[in-house]
Amino acid sequence: MATRAEITAKYAREYKQLSKKDRGRLLDEVVSVTGWSRDNARRRLSQAAAPKPKIRGGPSRQRKPRPFKYSYDARKTLQRVWAMGLGQCGKYLVVSLPGLLDALEAHGELVAGVDRYSSEVKEELLSMSAATIDRYLKPLKDGTNLKGAATTKPSPLLRSSIKIRKAGDEMENRPGFFEGDTVAHCGPTLVGEFARTLNLTDVYTGWSVTTSIRNNSSRHIIAGLNRIIDLCPIPLEGVDFDNGSEFINYDVVAWAQNLELYFTRSRPYKKNDQASIESKNNHVVRKYAFYWRYDTQAQLSLLERLWVNVNDYMNYYTPTTKPVGWDTDTRGRRKRVYDTPKTPFDRLKDSGALTKAQTLEMEAYKASLNPAALARNITRIQSELTALAKRGTVKLIAQTEARNKLPNTAKGIKLPQAS
Repeated sequence: MATRAEITAKYAREYKQLSKKDRGRLLDEVVSVTGWSRDNARRRLSQAAAPKPKIRGGPSRQRKPRPFKYSYDARKTLQRVWAMGLGQCGKYLVVSLPGLLDALEAHGELVAGVDRYSSEVKEELLSMSAATIDRYLKPLKDGTNLKGAATTKPSPLLRSSIKIRKAGDEMENRPGFFEGDTVAHCGPTLVGEFARTLNLTDVYTGWSVTTSIRNNSSRHIIAGLNRIIDLCPIPLEGVDFDNGSEFINYDVVAWAQNLELYFTRSRPYKKNDQASIESKNNHVVRKYAFYWRYDTQAQLSLLERLWVNVNDYMNYYTPTTKPVGWDTDTRGRRKRVYDTPKTPFDRLKDSGALTKAQTLEMEAYKASLNPAALARNITRIQSELTALAKRGTVKLIAQTEARNKLPNTAKGIKLPQAS
């Protein structure tokens, strides 16, 4: 940035004195040197050439905000589409926007001439950059203050006989190898029985299947894994789990052996060994199921209904990126290089793992999905879950804080008087 500022200062005075035609040539030169867009280069040169106001004491004049490039209708429609897109970030939304708009139009959620939507608005939306989308949506984004508790405990059972899979190992070159993990819906305390969410994610395509179980006993873990196998279009060839005792036990290992699955585990306290599934724990499970405590059958049933909708949206309409190598930045520091964002369904089609009949069937199923209806279903189920679990979770938080409150030592210790 310092070098770019020097270049801008060098050309600024010359830029101010040139004609319109010569300014265009100078802009081409600045763009080729700095890598900026023409609009950005023009704005920076004009700012550098403008005389600096002399302020003698008092507060400085507030900078006039930059005018909006896109219309009010386009910005309002972007907010609606972002909500129907379940809050995707700009980097992913800019990739999924063409297909998302087509699907919403096909299902009658976006109609030309209704609610500020038109062909002109669509062109504006498709021309927006990822940074612009994030900037326009920033006021709408918020987060939750609740945090969860970690429940993964190392299990010495069978660990020495299970192969370790580390971060940096050779990437799988075909679909079928899944990373798996569980997320506890325990609220602020691990005491008692509470629901768990089991997630398996294909390392090559990013295809993810999520389901919830009553607890982490072997019987429920295996039932959840079998349910995921039935829902997944990709045949499982291998599974990789962490060191939790819910996975590293004789029952689950025997299950994998019966299905002839390649079974590995990650290193203790090395989350990068399971980067694919660890990101899903946050961006899928915690994002859509929150941090409430779920410990009743009614809440478990709602979670199951929730994941049916979330799985479809994540696999068919939510792009993801995958690391493809390493490079260096302008300062020579090593950085990860990622590929172009694609949905797991597109990656699965490109992999060649599907037959022609399977591809046609899944494309027809995608065409039947209404993204806005999925978003409404998810929001409605989330509201029901919050209504059932919020009061109990908040009460547990208060009890936990009262139990962990330290005594007031400022007053000293009162000793009984000797008789």
